[in-house]
Amino acid sequence: MAEETLESKIQYSASAESQKPRQKKVPDFPILEKQNWLIHLHYIRKDYEACKAIIKEQLQETQGLCEYAIYVQALIFRLEGNIQESLELFQTCAILNPQCADNLKQVARSLFLLGKHKAATEVYNEAAKLNQKDWEICHNLGVCYIYLKQFNKAQDQLHNALQLNRHDLTYTMLGKIHLLEGDLDKAIEIYKKAVEFSPENTELLTTLGLLYLQLGVYQKAFEHLGNALTYDPTNYKAILAAGSMMQTHGDFDVALTKYRVVACAVPESPPLWNNIGMCFFGKKKYVAAISCLKRANYLAPFDWKILYNLGLVHLTMQQYASAFHFLSAAINFQPKMGELYMLLAVALTNLEDTENAKRAYAEAVRLDKCNPLVNLNYAVLLYNQGEKKDALAQYQEMEKKVNFLKDNSSLEFDPEMVEMAQKLGAALQVGEALVWTKPVKDPKSKHRISSTGRPAGFQQPLGSNQALGQAMSSAVAYRKLPSGVGGTSQLTKPPSLPLEPEPIVETSEQTREK
Repeated sequence: MAEETLESKIQYSASAESQKPRQKKVPDFPILEKQNWLIHLHYIRKDYEACKAIIKEQLQETQGLCEYAIYVQALIFRLEGNIQESLELFQTCAILNPQCADNLKQVARSLFLLGKHKAATEVYNEAAKLNQKDWEICHNLGVCYIYLKQFNKAQDQLHNALQLNRHDLTYTMLGKIHLLEGDLDKAIEIYKKAVEFSPENTELLTTLGLLYLQLGVYQKAFEHLGNALTYDPTNYKAILAAGSMMQTHGDFDVALTKYRVVACAVPESPPLWNNIGMCFFGKKKYVAAISCLKRANYLAPFDWKILYNLGLVHLTMQQYASAFHFLSAAINFQPKMGELYMLLAVALTNLEDTENAKRAYAEAVRLDKCNPLVNLNYAVLLYNQGEKKDALAQYQEMEKKVNFLKDNSSLEFDPEMVEMAQKLGAALQVGEALVWTKPVKDPKSKHRISSTGRPAGFQQPLGSNQALGQAMSSAVAYRKLPSGVGGTSQLTKPPSLPLEPEPIVETSEQTREK
């Protein structure tokens, strides 16, 4: 009985198994996608040759329809510098999958790198319709609008990006817009918010410190630069800026100590050698100053600030022909700066080219509406040439500028300039010969006394302000003329987009830092 029951159970189980459907075989990956994992693995390992070999094989098997293989191939082309080829492949990806915002973002990125900013904005707007919550699209739209000089639209897009997701680079670009517009106060507010969001970002701290330095708020500048050096003691930008502050206040030996540290990190930095040269100039070591400035000029031959300083040092050494050479070169690069024409006129006066000196002074007066030193030098030259009426007119114009500066600022005038102005005023009113231009046999001596005393009165401000001006241009990505100089600021281009981890190449303007 027990055996029959066992047999019946065995038969029942066998019949039940026969009725169960057989389990299906584990499905294979679709042929279009089966090698994607291997392509991705080689790409993130930066084994691009193996990656391209697998991509080629995959595209042959899929007849060119594997979207991911084409996408990675385009990324590799871009990294290799073949931007046009990468654009064509990304456009193929967008055709294969038109609803993917990432494909459109990469198409726009390639257009941006090709300099087609307007076309890039159109593609980014299309991508934004597919994904309205992507901060990268808003950020990159803002950067494209910066290149198109549409700053209002750029600000709107960057603010949208910050609302979606806050990033250091978005704050940086927003601050750069305000700097390009010349609004330092708004730029400082943006960088302050950026530092609150990312208090350990040394680039933000250094930039904020340099902005305070430019405004003359030395306490806050020193605080932020010190914080940057706390987080990164080798940050050469912050070290160079700190050295500039010390140089501005006449601590040339301490500044040179700072510059030694920077020289180890960036031994071929033009602003570094410019500042070292002006430190030696402040220490009255003129030969060493010229040597350092010549090296800076070799590294940056088109930098008008270095040429300006070279002309100033040669004037101080009474090497007027060399001064004329460098000042003329500086004027070619910066034709809207009045002080350059004034120094050129001083050199021409001592080279006994009075007519051209007058022309240079006239141009300096036309360009510089706030520096009384230009009118004072011009008046001295005119007085020495016997043109007392014109000299009196320039002297009165100088008085107007001095009174305006006294009413609107706490600027302290150089004692030598004040003394010269008093002597000239007395001479013009009384009509007697100038006390400081006694007749001598050498006709050059009168010109030398009347004109070289002027640069001597403002050599120190030029040295320190020039160093500070170069410090400002690197971290905030724009150039600014030295304080008290008429003219417009020169703008530099903002940085590129932050989509992919591509190699970062530091430009010459970025190396201009303090």
